Amino acid sequence: MDPVIVVGAGPVGLALALALARQEVPSVVLDETPGRDAPRAARTVVLREDTAALVERLAGVPLGSAGLRWSGWRSLRRKQVTNEVAFNDAEPAPLHIAQHVLTGALRAAVAREPLIELALDSRLDTIEQEPGGVTAHTRGPNGTWWRGSHLVGCDGPRSTVRKLQDIRFPGRTAVERHAVAALRTELPRPEEAFLHRSPPWRTSGPFAGEITARPLPDGVWRLDWLLPPGKDLVTPELLLARIRETLTGWTGEGAPAYELLDTGVHTVHHRLARRWRAGRVFLAGDAAHLLGALGTHGLDEGLRDADNLAWKLATVHHHGPHEALLDSYQTERRAVVAARLRAADQVLPVLRGGGGLRSYVPGAGRQHDALLMDGHLGHGALGAPGSYAGSPLAPDPADAETPVDTPVGEAVADVVVTAEDGTFVPLRERLGRGALLVVLVAPGTVVWERRHWVSAGIMPRLAAAVAALPHPAELLVAESYPGAAPHTVLLVRPDGHLVTALGGVHPAALYTAAEAVLGGGTATARAEEHAEAGAR
Repeated sequence: MDPVIVVGAGPVGLALALALARQEVPSVVLDETPGRDAPRAARTVVLREDTAALVERLAGVPLGSAGLRWSGWRSLRRKQVTNEVAFNDAEPAPLHIAQHVLTGALRAAVAREPLIELALDSRLDTIEQEPGGVTAHTRGPNGTWWRGSHLVGCDGPRSTVRKLQDIRFPGRTAVERHAVAALRTELPRPEEAFLHRSPPWRTSGPFAGEITARPLPDGVWRLDWLLPPGKDLVTPELLLARIRETLTGWTGEGAPAYELLDTGVHTVHHRLARRWRAGRVFLAGDAAHLLGALGTHGLDEGLRDADNLAWKLATVHHHGPHEALLDSYQTERRAVVAARLRAADQVLPVLRGGGGLRSYVPGAGRQHDALLMDGHLGHGALGAPGSYAGSPLAPDPADAETPVDTPVGEAVADVVVTAEDGTFVPLRERLGRGALLVVLVAPGTVVWERRHWVSAGIMPRLAAAVAALPHPAELLVAESYPGAAPHTVLLVRPDGHLVTALGGVHPAALYTAAEAVLGGGTATARAEEHAEAGAR
């Protein structure tokens, strides 16, 4: 079968190609650049714990030394700490990393992957679709025609793919603007990020009195100053004065030493493509959505786009057409991003309006700071990973279902499981391989070798039910799972979202849920016939 054509070699496009390769799907990545990313110290990204783990799986290397996982987070108003978080196992730290470093790690992984062809200096100018595939033409030194099964536009806010498919991209321009500086200096609590609103010192120039400070390795900090609405020019002189004023206010020193590495102005737009699929053409990342106000980060959602789409394209590649499954990409991902954009648009006037209820309601300022912290740390409607509970792939409720702490449609907890070869691995390590995961919660199994209990109790019947599923599945065993009773059986999608939790071995219900997650949906009687045949 033809490869998948990926347009764009930013983090989302490279991650998608690697996710496809992990599921044995070839791809061609069309990169309009010569393949080198200019280092920009002020252009950094914050990855939530789950997306950082996804990138590390795909890149095949840990990113901790290249970035920094913060020790904590503080929100300050004037001289008071209004919220404070210490990161630990219960509250995992995000990863802050320079974008060119992140892209470089993904590029290195792509170079090692034989299933990925990276075409440099290749700028897309034509897309032609037909029933059996898609053809793309690129211009440049290596201009040629490329043939693929599907094409995914990961080519950023000015996406050529989106324009060639005549897909509208409505939204709001310049929702927020920030002056940005990357500098090396010494600040109190060197590995702790913080948000400072209404600092007690005098502000100079066109600045709105809100500063975010995020540490990086080697004593480097990224500082963002919120700018008021409008197009006031931020001159180098104004920014240098603001840096000195801010550092003096934080350190108490008259002229704190610092090394300025990079500056810029970051403008946040909010946009959402009307369609994310046009036949065999898909959009992902900034080509499909722009968000970033109030601490939210678009790259996180772009990586989740890639994770969601990869296993669906892999299913089609290996098992033939599944149109409902491909349609679900737009339904699931667009709904999640749209919800985050709505949440930001609702909260923004409250936080940025000034005065109003804040002047009369005790504690309103503290509540506003907590809302901002949610966005920065990946909590609540502003920042938490979205749920696919309303997905067309969700199975109908079954009598055999049992509650666990993870709601259906949300990402599963990363518990330790016993794999089929007897090794103990984090559950996340088994994701993204194209297979469904069936996890049996069986306390006590950790003290025995797998060969001693794999043929005992309910295991043979469960193994037979798993073998009879309409899609390849891997059977795993966990000592425990949050909120799950012994003998609970979890069905997990290849991208780590919970399909269903069953109270024991129920082959028919398991089969029905597996068919639903593939975009199918057959009569219960047929599901029972298949499942019971496999269990005999």
